[in-house]
Amino acid sequence: QVQLVESGGGLVQAGGSLRLSCAASGRTTSSYAMGWFRQAPGKEREFVSAISRSGGNTYYADSVKGRFTISRDNAKNTVYLQMNSLKPEDTAVYYCAAHPNRWIVTTVKGYDYWGQGTQVTVSS
Repeated sequence: QVQLVESGGGLVQAGGSLRLSCAASGRTTSSYAMGWFRQAPGKEREFVSAISRSGGNTYYADSVKGRFTISRDNAKNTVYLQMNSLKPEDTAVYYCAAHPNRWIVTTVKGYDYWGQGTQVTVSS
């Protein structure tokens, strides 16, 4: 199993940037593919981005392509989400998630472990 803790959320103006971090317990990150999801008030949790175990493959929701970048440093047991050109529509609680499969997963049900989330607020 793996324990996940997100950090890096905050308030930023539209067009600005934030980098979210997801720290995993122990030295387990290499055994899990990772993903980022977000949930705005009154809305369902939605997929944002995912990365394979080694970091060799990444995938992005259409809404964030070209603006967000997911990466991982398995030596540091950390996954990152670099968010650039932020829009008010990006405002949400962002969650880090993990699953043991070898392939990239884009659904909430496909993930086994979740962090508690970090708030990202983008002002206009």
